[in-house]
Amino acid sequence: MASLDISQRGALWIIAAGVVAAALYFLREPLTQFAMALFLWLAIDGLAETLDKRVPFMPRWLALPIALVLVLGLAALIGVVVVENIAAIFTDLPRYEFRLNQVLAQAHQAVGSPGGPSPTVRDLIAQFDSARLATEIGESIRNAASASVFTLIFLAFLFPAADAMSDKLDRIFVGKGRREAAREVAARIRLSMERYLWVQTVMSLIITALTYATLVIIGLENALFWSFLIFFLNYIPTIGSLMAVILTTAVALVQFPTLGPVLAVFLGVSAWQFIIGNFVQPRMTGESLNLSAVVVLLALAIWGLVWGIVGAFLAAPLTVMIMIVLAQFRSTRWIAILLSADGKPTRDAPAEAGA
Repeated sequence: MASLDISQRGALWIIAAGVVAAALYFLREPLTQFAMALFLWLAIDGLAETLDKRVPFMPRWLALPIALVLVLGLAALIGVVVVENIAAIFTDLPRYEFRLNQVLAQAHQAVGSPGGPSPTVRDLIAQFDSARLATEIGESIRNAASASVFTLIFLAFLFPAADAMSDKLDRIFVGKGRREAAREVAARIRLSMERYLWVQTVMSLIITALTYATLVIIGLENALFWSFLIFFLNYIPTIGSLMAVILTTAVALVQFPTLGPVLAVFLGVSAWQFIIGNFVQPRMTGESLNLSAVVVLLALAIWGLVWGIVGAFLAAPLTVMIMIVLAQFRSTRWIAILLSADGKPTRDAPAEAGA
C-alpha cells in the first residue's frame, strides 16, 4: 500500500509539473510582463529601502518616488541610447558593405565552398522577402511597445497590492507558527531577489564602464551601444558573457581591416568578463545565487524555451525562488538540495509548511 502511495504521489507530481509548464508557456505573454514588472518593483522598493536607511533625514515617502525616478529613468536612458545608436548603425551600413563582402569572401575561401564566386551582402539580402521582413520587424516593435506599456501598468498596481499583502497573509495563515514561517519564506525570497538584482546591476555597470573605455581606446565605432548591449547580456548567467565576447569580436571583424584591433577587442572584452565574473562577482553574490552551475545552465535552457529572451534574463532569480519554496517542505526539500550549489538551500531546517 505504501508503494502505491508513492506511485500516486509521483504521478501527481508529474501531472502537476506538466500543467504548470503548459500554463507558463501558453500564458507567457502576460506572465512575462508581470514578471518584469515584479522585478522592477523589487529593484525600486529595494533602492527606496536603501535610501531610507543610508541617507540621513530621508523619509520613506520621499525615498520611494526618488527610487522610482532613478530606476525608470535609467531604463529610459538606456532605451534612448540604444534606439539612437541603432539608427546610426543602419545609416553606416553602406560604408560597411565593402568590408562585409571581404569577410564573406575570406570565409568562402576558408571553407572551400564550390560553386563560383563568394556571395555578397546584396546577394544574401536578396534571398529574404523584404516585405515580410519589414512586416516582422514592425510587428516586433509593436509587441515590444505593448509589452512595455502593460509592464508599467502591472508595476503601478503592484505598489498598492504589496501594501495589502501582509494583512492577506495573516488571514491565510491563521496559526502563529505557520504565519511566521510564511513571513520568513516571503522575506527570504524577497531578500534573495533584491540582492541578486543589486549585485547583477552593479556588476553589469562596472563591466559596461570598463568595456566602454576599452572599446573607445581601441576605436570601435558605436562603442556606447555595444557596451549597453553587454550590460543587458550580463543578466543572462554564463551564456551572456560568452555572447558579449562573440558579438563585439564579430563587430570588430567587420569594422577593422586588420586582425590586430580585432584581437584587442576580443582580449579586452574577455578580460573584463573573466576578472569581474570570477573574482569580484562571487564575493558580492554570496547566498543570493546559491545554485549549481549545471542547474543555472539547465534553468537558462528551460526558461528560455518557455519565455524566450525574458525567460533567459529571469532564469536565475526564478530558479532561486523555486528552490527556496521547495526547501520549506520535507517532501520536496531533496529537490532544493539538488538545485543548490552547496547542498544548503536555506540556513535553517525547514518547518513543514502546510503539513
